Amino acid sequence: MVDPEGRSVVLVVEDEESYQEALKVGLTVEGFVVVSATNLSEARELIETTKPDLILLDVMLPDGSGLDLCREICETKRIPVIMVSARTEELDVVLGLEIGAADYVTKPYRLRELVARMRVVLRRPAIESNDEIISFGNIRLDLTRRTVAKNDIVIELSRKEFDLLTLFATRLGQVVTREVCLDTLWWGLELSDTRTLDTHVKRLRQKIEDEPADPKHLLTIRGVGFRLDA
Repeated sequence: MVDPEGRSVVLVVEDEESYQEALKVGLTVEGFVVVSATNLSEARELIETTKPDLILLDVMLPDGSGLDLCREICETKRIPVIMVSARTEELDVVLGLEIGAADYVTKPYRLRELVARMRVVLRRPAIESNDEIISFGNIRLDLTRRTVAKNDIVIELSRKEFDLLTLFATRLGQVVTREVCLDTLWWGLELSDTRTLDTHVKRLRQKIEDEPADPKHLLTIRGVGFRLDA
């Protein structure tokens, strides 16, 4: 949804009425346009109809886990998600960030801190982008627009998939170790647990390779890491 005044549209997914109402009032005063949902079903509908710039997503919802919706969004949309939860266990925080959440805030929170985090997340694309375009084979990676095209047709990548491909592409022809991948994109994940990394590499191959089972570009260097070849 494009606001005529150029304000950022925020979707608040929260089933606790007190938090939802407080966020509506507080964020509106801070200059945001706020739409809200109380469950996953409503949230999915509003994501399609309002096209929010940012989503504040509670973990525990009446019809399921917000983590599942966060995973869906990060795999199919280019909308940043801030997870909000009363659960403070380190595992929950790491899991939320691992599946692609831009940030994780625990209840109770102060509105000013939350707004500051929101604005940092909303600025990230402009901060992290540059003017480089990297091409290899039939793939064109535009770091400014954060788009990837294969044979001049744009292909959809999740946020983490794009960041991982960028990590490889900016080191074209060089071996990128598993440790570097984890430290860069999944801070806090143990080196011994590389299933998440392997899953993302597999998905990337399915999207950029002509024959994913026999890759020509994204190669595994056994026991070390990966190399992207032109």
